[in-house]
Amino acid sequence: MHWLWVFLVGLVVGTIAKLLTPGRDPGGFIVTGLIGIAGSLLATWVGVHLLHLYAPGESAGWIASVIGAVVLLAAYHAVLRNKSS
Repeated sequence: MHWLWVFLVGLVVGTIAKLLTPGRDPGGFIVTGLIGIAGSLLATWVGVHLLHLYAPGESAGWIASVIGAVVLLAAYHAVLRNKSS
């Protein structure tokens, strides 16, 4: 059940990141979900475990997850832009 929740939160976070990131997104629904999940995991690892900025379940985790997903989405755009050039 935990992984279903992680996937659903990742989809929401990935969708929010997609809306906040300018430009066309070459990825579809699955890529958006994967980037959102990765952003959530990255934000949790950095914010909770590495820097101890917040505890699991706090609203700061949602904000950090969106920021992490935006960073990963921007990196994804940069990699795809460099491949097509």
